[in-house]
Amino acid sequence: MSKSDENANGCIALLDKPEDIMRKFKRAVTDSDACVRYAEGKDGVNNLMGIYSAVTGRTFEEIEHEFEGKGYGDFKAAVGEAVVEHLRPIQERYADYSKNKDYLEQCYRASAEKALAISQRTLRKVMKKSVTFYDLQDGYGFLRRFLPIPPLGRGNPL
Repeated sequence: MSKSDENANGCIALLDKPEDIMRKFKRAVTDSDACVRYAEGKDGVNNLMGIYSAVTGRTFEEIEHEFEGKGYGDFKAAVGEAVVEHLRPIQERYADYSKNKDYLEQCYRASAEKALAISQRTLRKVMKKSVTFYDLQDGYGFLRRFLPIPPLGRGNPL
């Protein structure tokens, strides 16, 4: 599994459907050894063990012991299920936020106001230091004359 791989099956997105995640793990490349153990030259298995360890908190030794005598099919299914369960809360929260358009609008409007306040303060500092360009009447006269910048203030739509 690699996000730099051109193959779409080589990476799991946070919002992938559970059945897509399972399919991708079942297609993951492994070796012909059929023994789940961390070792040099077993890059596919090592990668799956790293993913399984990250989402379950188990050590490589615990993983090797858990899948002792089992094949890669069982291991890949277990990794897929663990990842699906690990991503489930993220996907549920995303779905909840996506349904609540009013909340999203409230968030981006509040963030826009904060960003505007910070940018105005920064621009005032720059204008004060640039005495040559500073217009004492409104502070933004030079910029308005030469750049298409709308007036700053609460009524300015973002």
